[in-house]
Amino acid sequence: MSLPEVIVRNNFDYKKLIKQIKEDTTFYKAFKSLRILNYSSYNDIQMIDKHGVKKASLFSKTQQVRANGCRSMKVLQEEISGDFYTPLHDYNYFTGKLYASLFFTDGKICGETNIVGGTTLKTEKVSGIDKHKQQLKMLFFNPGKRIPGIPFIGNKLDLYDGRAHELYNYRLDRQEYNGISCYVFSITPKDDLGPLRDDVVVDSMSTWFDERNLEVLRRNYSLSYKAGLYDFDVSMEVEMTHYNNILVPKVLRYKGNWDIILKKRERGVFTATLFNFSKE
Repeated sequence: MSLPEVIVRNNFDYKKLIKQIKEDTTFYKAFKSLRILNYSSYNDIQMIDKHGVKKASLFSKTQQVRANGCRSMKVLQEEISGDFYTPLHDYNYFTGKLYASLFFTDGKICGETNIVGGTTLKTEKVSGIDKHKQQLKMLFFNPGKRIPGIPFIGNKLDLYDGRAHELYNYRLDRQEYNGISCYVFSITPKDDLGPLRDDVVVDSMSTWFDERNLEVLRRNYSLSYKAGLYDFDVSMEVEMTHYNNILVPKVLRYKGNWDIILKKRERGVFTATLFNFSKE
């Protein structure tokens, strides 16, 4: 663990902080909090070919409405190009399905809360596309933790076990972010790993934690892996904000290249911009 001089000089209990970082739920809770609020969103999804040329896209403005304990969504503006939708108006790309599961509401959904205690993302009792979406959500909300059911890779995603310490450097810094004093926890692969480089999945991950309460205020990460059945190269940036002391995401940027057996390769880029938060 690499520590800045100010943390060493103040005899800071970094081991306690690392334990809290490993068990963090504020990132997941921020996205769950979207289920209990009104908000508007600009949605920009682009599917590109191997030359970087756009072949399908969706740009829309949506408004989530929360009333009487239920949420629904209004599409205020939508522009489509290419084969983004199937003829039956389903999503033609897995990237679109993933985005919709995070930010779109189909019909009316009731009885939700933003409570995270006792709730975990699981892959049991789901299969097919739903299982893949659940695994990606686990990767998204809990980067650095083991994900079951992904051949050859599930255990390699655990950034906190003894094996991972052979592969990665860990650094804790202090930095100001949007006027707030933060701890910045970064993980990067070690140099000169030789054959062990094949076990590296996380190319970089940095998280900004509010010093006052350890809420996640920003997270950037890049992951890549190649196996016989599939390969992927994904990067994500998430920026948070507060509405009435409720932590919520305000911008999410994603770039991904996926190739899964029996599926066509997908290269997608999307940005979600969320604003106009309010309570029902």
